[in-house]
Amino acid sequence: MTAPVGGSNAVATNTATTSVDRPDQMDKDTFLKLLVAQMRYQDPSNPTDPTQFMSQTAAFSQVEKLDQLVQQNASIVALQKTMNAGVIVGHTVTYTDDNGAAQTGAVTSVLLGDDTTPATATIGGKSVPLGRITQVS
Repeated sequence: MTAPVGGSNAVATNTATTSVDRPDQMDKDTFLKLLVAQMRYQDPSNPTDPTQFMSQTAAFSQVEKLDQLVQQNASIVALQKTMNAGVIVGHTVTYTDDNGAAQTGAVTSVLLGDDTTPATATIGGKSVPLGRITQVS
């Protein structure tokens, strides 16, 4: 026998996003532009220390690898959403409707969302955001 997955009665409206918009942060392109500008405008009679250049190149490589990690993590989150949504198809769920009342029904399909729209489950012909599901049995 399986135990149902429970949740709170509060209506969840938050969705995960795969990108962060922070204008105060520099990206790898900005870093590369600064590095190229530094090389272009250096004093020919007193060139940049090679160890500093190697340090900056290593820092650029780290920024590039971190960017790749962020993209991979976003892919993993998207895959997890897909897997979690597919698991509830065919199960009976309890969800909170628009009036705050608990409703129960069987999930017939799931429509996966993106960064702008939440994933929804079709329950009794009605589209319900996955964040409103409070119990799966």
